[in-house]
Amino acid sequence: WSPVEPPQPIDCYVMRKLLMRERDGESRERDASSPSAASPLGNSRYLLLDCRSFLAYSASHVRGSLNVHTNPILLRRRRRGIRATQLLPSAEARARLQAGLYAAVVLVDERTRELSALRADSTLAMVALALGRETRGTPVYFLRGGYEKFHRDFSELCLDAALTSPCKTTPPALLPPVPIRLHTAGTPTYDQGGPVEILPFLYLGSAYHASRRELLDAIGITALLNVSADLPNHFEGLFTYKSIPVEDNHKADIGAWFLEAIDFIDSTRRGGGRVFVHCHAGVSRSATICLAYLMKTRRLRLDEAFEFVRQRRSVISPNFNFLGQLQSFEVQI
Repeated sequence: WSPVEPPQPIDCYVMRKLLMRERDGESRERDASSPSAASPLGNSRYLLLDCRSFLAYSASHVRGSLNVHTNPILLRRRRRGIRATQLLPSAEARARLQAGLYAAVVLVDERTRELSALRADSTLAMVALALGRETRGTPVYFLRGGYEKFHRDFSELCLDAALTSPCKTTPPALLPPVPIRLHTAGTPTYDQGGPVEILPFLYLGSAYHASRRELLDAIGITALLNVSADLPNHFEGLFTYKSIPVEDNHKADIGAWFLEAIDFIDSTRRGGGRVFVHCHAGVSRSATICLAYLMKTRRLRLDEAFEFVRQRRSVISPNFNFLGQLQSFEVQI
């Protein structure tokens, strides 16, 4: 691969200095102004782009970095036509990049030490090509040794997610239905605990959780997506509700609701709210909606999205009909 201007290496200790300098500057700005006026990205002069998978980024990443991972197949298909701004999940970052407001862009992958060792079809290489075409005035660097080395040397500048114990990835279609187990108090497994956080604005759980206002208030829920034909909306007037009237069977067309559900979640997110998605058990229908949301908005393959959600709610098990519709959705997007 031959970018117009190949990214130059930057060592981990140099990036640490840049990050520490920025952190000190942001602290002084917060002392001099209202914290509520702070931008989500601060006034960072450096754009740090994490080119690893969404799963890897969600488990651990450099503080302040943005994940630009996209489906590798999509990247290869659109290699010549993809724009750098299409890879950025943040509208603010896209605007600042286009306006030339960043002093530099730093690309991070898992462990690359030399540019010559980089695969031409890797995410970092594709992003570097796009940046080289579009940001001639902004220098682009890659982190020598990648995230693996930076986390090993400067873990205090990284954010590690507190996940449940990861389990080996099994293709969703091969997973057997999850049996409904009871603990000693007689509560089904799927009703135990509380809603689980899939993303900071997206939660998943059961109808029982949806009936407990104290649980919803405790995690700041503002809207509920009820994926059932008959479950009640307990607190209308207190929360925003949307219902998707589908049954959990081999005939239900849940795929027809994917885009509408995604729009509802995104609309709530843009308004600063949080959505709780539930069905009866939080196992099949509502899990399917969360998977579709991740696939569409985070550009994940079905198996990646499935593993990401299962790490957070281990009982998920969409029925075979829903899995087939998710596979079709994966092809469409």
